[in-house]
Amino acid sequence: MPLVQSVEMQPLMPATQTREITAAKRLDNVRYAIRDLACVADEVIQQGHKILPLNIGDPLNFDFQTPPHIIEAVYKAMRDGKNGYAPSPGIPEALEAIRGEAVRKGITTVHDVFVTSGASEAVDVCISALVNPGEDILTPKPDYPLYSAVLCKLGIALNAYDLNEDDAWQPELADIERKLTSRTRGIVLINPNNPTGSLCSQQMLEQIAEIARRHNLVVFSDEIYDKLILPDSNEDTAPHLAFAAVAPDVPCITFGGMSKNYLAPGWRIGWGIVSGDAAAVKPYVEGIHRLLRARLCANHPEQYAIKPALEGPQDHLIEVRRKLRSRRDLTQKWCESTPRIGCVTPRGAFYAFPRIDIPESDEVFVKELIRQKHVMVVHGSGFGQKPGTQHFRIVFLPDEKTLSTAYAGIAEFIRQRYGER
Repeated sequence: MPLVQSVEMQPLMPATQTREITAAKRLDNVRYAIRDLACVADEVIQQGHKILPLNIGDPLNFDFQTPPHIIEAVYKAMRDGKNGYAPSPGIPEALEAIRGEAVRKGITTVHDVFVTSGASEAVDVCISALVNPGEDILTPKPDYPLYSAVLCKLGIALNAYDLNEDDAWQPELADIERKLTSRTRGIVLINPNNPTGSLCSQQMLEQIAEIARRHNLVVFSDEIYDKLILPDSNEDTAPHLAFAAVAPDVPCITFGGMSKNYLAPGWRIGWGIVSGDAAAVKPYVEGIHRLLRARLCANHPEQYAIKPALEGPQDHLIEVRRKLRSRRDLTQKWCESTPRIGCVTPRGAFYAFPRIDIPESDEVFVKELIRQKHVMVVHGSGFGQKPGTQHFRIVFLPDEKTLSTAYAGIAEFIRQRYGER
């Protein structure tokens, strides 16, 4: 056989990859403390133990249920063939209902509304449409980790302002002023706050509005828990005060959604409400819609739940708030009676953010708590906190018996590991 034929029949060896494919450097600081503890919990579960979960803010993991009338609305939409793409901003009846909700919240200068895949996508889209490289936005500390994750993804330096634990976790105005630069484009308010459960006072909202006016800032007002306000006693729940209602002239995006108020977190339906001076926000809104078109649309059939949710029966909220108030009170009493623990009373949502006096980091505390007592909370450093302080976040969604068992385990762990003080 000729030599050339034998050479041609040699099998080709596939090229091999010899270098590691590394992730983008801008992701180095992306953390999501709430879920990053899962690997520790998995170790404990594999050893045959059951975890008492006080870490994830999903009401459907506990004794809460999605209102039947909004489930039926989605089911009907699916049966009726609403399973293709929706308009990028959202279906007309949902947008109309969100505008109606804005009016009920006292927002008088609405210029645009849009539906997103959860409020998380609204946050991502609105920050991405605003901030250029080298610019920043002010975010609260502590805060929900989504904001820092989005900024890290965009390669934007974090610029966090403190919340004042000694003033019921209100924003520290002096710190906001210190952190502002000529490159700051916006400021984030989370109200009610996750992880502290705090509410901004009207006076505080007015003062932040004045800062926004002076520095030409966009305000991102995260109000996803606005119907879960918890009074100090059994009196009627006071309505939530929207930032955009206090400052109708200030450019503002108000974030809302179905996840918390309407107990449907897995549907991933949120929205944004744009308000403020029409001429000022017009080019920004156009940028938001370019991004909305690029990602096609939010979940289509689930959007048909927005109108019946916002305009239909609200009876479920009475029972939800009753349960949350009782569980908040149980949590607060435990914090006040437990050595080394102190806590500002939560006034909204379903989170408490106790301060803990221990000689080691709160991350070590929560990991060892999982391993030794099988109770899962989230370390305060995962949300940001002032240097020299230690905290942990409690989700008080479980029933009172489960909470009492978990709190007994935490108290015993503190006593065994750190002593009575």
